[in-house]
Amino acid sequence: MNPNAAKRTPPSLSSTRTPVDAVFSKINRRILPVLLLAYMIAYLDRINIGYAQLQMKHTLPWGEAVYGLGAGIFFIGYFLFEVPSNLLLEKFGARRTLLRIMVLWGIVATAILFVRTPAEFYLARFLLGTFEAGFFPGVILYFTYWYPPARRGQAIAIFMSATTIVGVIAGPLCGAILKYLDGVNGWHGWQWLYLLEGLPALPAGLLLYLLLDDKAADAAWLSPAEKALLRDSLAQGIAQTAGGQASTRTQLLRDPRIWLLSFVYFLLLGATYMIVFWMPTLIQSWGLKDVLVVSLLTTIPNACGIVGMIVLGRRSDRRRERQRHFAASVMIAAAGLWVTTLLHGNLPGSLAALSFGAIGIAAATPLFFALVSESLPASKAAAGIALISSLGNLGPAISPSLNGLIVQHTGNAVYSMYLVVVMYIAAGLVLLITKRTAQPYPQHAG
Repeated sequence: MNPNAAKRTPPSLSSTRTPVDAVFSKINRRILPVLLLAYMIAYLDRINIGYAQLQMKHTLPWGEAVYGLGAGIFFIGYFLFEVPSNLLLEKFGARRTLLRIMVLWGIVATAILFVRTPAEFYLARFLLGTFEAGFFPGVILYFTYWYPPARRGQAIAIFMSATTIVGVIAGPLCGAILKYLDGVNGWHGWQWLYLLEGLPALPAGLLLYLLLDDKAADAAWLSPAEKALLRDSLAQGIAQTAGGQASTRTQLLRDPRIWLLSFVYFLLLGATYMIVFWMPTLIQSWGLKDVLVVSLLTTIPNACGIVGMIVLGRRSDRRRERQRHFAASVMIAAAGLWVTTLLHGNLPGSLAALSFGAIGIAAATPLFFALVSESLPASKAAAGIALISSLGNLGPAISPSLNGLIVQHTGNAVYSMYLVVVMYIAAGLVLLITKRTAQPYPQHAG
């Protein structure tokens, strides 16, 4: 297909669906739903500890520090094995690699129901992070086999929406399991939670293996003509981003902007996961005892977060500005959480303040990655985003442990909220000074 054809298309026909559009619509229908489902399962298995601990604390009274370390140690395994897993995917293919990842993480996520000691809990969470580590970066790599850069962003956005969807459904789902299955077959509700939310990874992994193809050349559901169109689109994308690859790693490591952005993401992710893991406990501390009611109330801030993510994201797109929008988002998050500490014990007021803060919390991450992707030239975006993401994931490896220690030694979750507020404010301030402290990359032709 002539790449200049779109330029000659009359305005009245500019919205006409082209053969290339039809090919990518077909690809979207084939691979995105199953990958979205798999990521929803993965993210739920990652964060359900926040709901499970509402009951675990009564049957396994280890203290807040143990639960905090268990929540954070997941990201140590994730950080250590993210790159090796991607290398295995390139060597053995996506189907076998994703099947291996999902089966192993499903087994470990389910096996957490049998833990009895802190050491067993730490080991299970570490292994969960180790086995899940390759899933997200593996899917991003897999997208490069199917989507040129111009279409890849939308596919990634759809895939990442799994975290938003899970944020809304996790509360009712986990709360119902904790309440209504507690005592069934002699098991606690939290044990049923790990069983019912861990096992789906096994059939989902099999589904990925059956429905996905490692490369377009293997896809029997694409005709030869459709494969040719896809090859042409991918080749054009490679040609457009070929410049400057040789110096990517050196420039990334030497550029202070990369380290500043990594630090911003470290603060952002660390603060956000503290809220994700401890939101159910925070709401419970407002005088609520019923785990189902607590879990249902978590959907209100998460739903507000979806609205904030859409509204602030669209406003940022219209204004073509990222830094100030990101700073505004984290300041909204910090303000909402600060007011939450002032209203502690007042259920309506605290929930309203938390929901206001959630608007900024949800909007900050997509704004951050939009800024990162636009700050780097196309030839360096993939490596830069991977490095920033990898270093940033150390934030939630540390922050939940700090949170657990603070709560355990003070007996009050309010003090840990102060830490979250400071981290959000610091993330916004550091990002605002980034342009002043780092020179732009030299742009390459191509």
